[in-house]
Amino acid sequence: MRKIRLFYFFTLLLLTACQKPQPAVLDLEDSLPTDISTLTEKDIHARLGMLSREDYNFAQTLIGRQNLIQVILREKLILADALAQNIQQSADYKKSAQEKKQQLSDIYREYTRQLLVDLWYQKQRSTGALDISNEEIAAYYKKYPYEMTVQQIIVDNAQTADQVLRTLKHSPGRWKEMSRQYNTAPDVIRDNNFTFMPGEFLPEIEVIAANSTVGSVQGFIKTALGFHIIKKTGEKHLSKEEATPRIRAVLENERLDAILESLQTKYEVMIYDKNE
Repeated sequence: MRKIRLFYFFTLLLLTACQKPQPAVLDLEDSLPTDISTLTEKDIHARLGMLSREDYNFAQTLIGRQNLIQVILREKLILADALAQNIQQSADYKKSAQEKKQQLSDIYREYTRQLLVDLWYQKQRSTGALDISNEEIAAYYKKYPYEMTVQQIIVDNAQTADQVLRTLKHSPGRWKEMSRQYNTAPDVIRDNNFTFMPGEFLPEIEVIAANSTVGSVQGFIKTALGFHIIKKTGEKHLSKEEATPRIRAVLENERLDAILESLQTKYEVMIYDKNE
């Protein structure tokens, strides 16, 4: 199974891809104010909760409380007159209110989905499904006690990638020139160093880096971004203390991969990707 780095995103697909969200039926009438004829302590407490710390402290003083009451009173008078003029029936009101209510409905729906994902993840931890033993960490460290650093040039077609690779094999010192001329990678990738332990990056790039000497240029490999040419710029031995939290994360991701693979056999998820 292909390694899954974006756990939350993929799990969200598992939870939601089987059903298409239906547009919410929104009733604007239930949001109209109904308590405009009275000003109570409840109104004051509600407004206090919306104030900054500085304004809240001022509202605790006698003058501040009087000012706050006047602000709330003014708003209630304006609301009363707005309703009396049936402004709530205007096209502008209905359009803006409908758009905002739909937006808030979408936010709530996404929040509840993410909440399910977070609680699912917490449950895996609490049941020990993601527990990694010290022995597992030690075995991994014995095999991979190092990190590697690479740079990438990504081009959009195999012919150009082959041309660039041949040039760099013959003249590695032209890396910056070739990158400036041909690199189509996003800014976050272009000319940046990527440092990783085995298991933290794309498996195809890890294999190339692990089997290359520092300063060598290798490639090319194809991903959704294009054709990658790899230059290994460094390798460093890590202490056990440095490596342990990173190894734990790698092994946890492998456990998650296994769990998600089992879920793929349990739930049908259709993925429509225009890049495939």
